Amino acid sequence: MTKGLPDPPIRATTASCDFGHCECSHPSLFSVRSGVDLEDALVHLSTLLKGAFATNLKAMESATGTCRDLLLANDHGLDSAKAVVEALLDGVELQQLARPMRAG
Repeated sequence: MTKGLPDPPIRATTASCDFGHCECSHPSLFSVRSGVDLEDALVHLSTLLKGAFATNLKAMESATGTCRDLLLANDHGLDSAKAVVEALLDGVELQQLARPMRAG
C-alpha cells in the first residue's frame, strides 16, 4: 500500500538546559524547558537580545576610555547574535511558506 501524503516534518524543539549557577552548593536556579518549539524559543531569544542591546547602549552613554571600548565590542557581539537569530526566524518562516498546503 502506498501512502497518499508524506509524514509531516519533525519540528525542532529545545532540550532541557540548566542555568543560573552561582558557584554555590545548591543546584541551578533556572532551566530552559525541553520541548519548546524552535521558532518560539528564537522569538524569546530575540526579545532577550533586544533588552541586552538597549542596556548596553545606555551604559555606553556614560562610559569612557577602555570601558567604552569594551561596551562597543559587546555591542558588536549583541548585534551579530541578533542578526543570526533574525536570520534563523526568517529561514523558519520561508520554510513554512514553501510547504504545500494540505487539504484537511
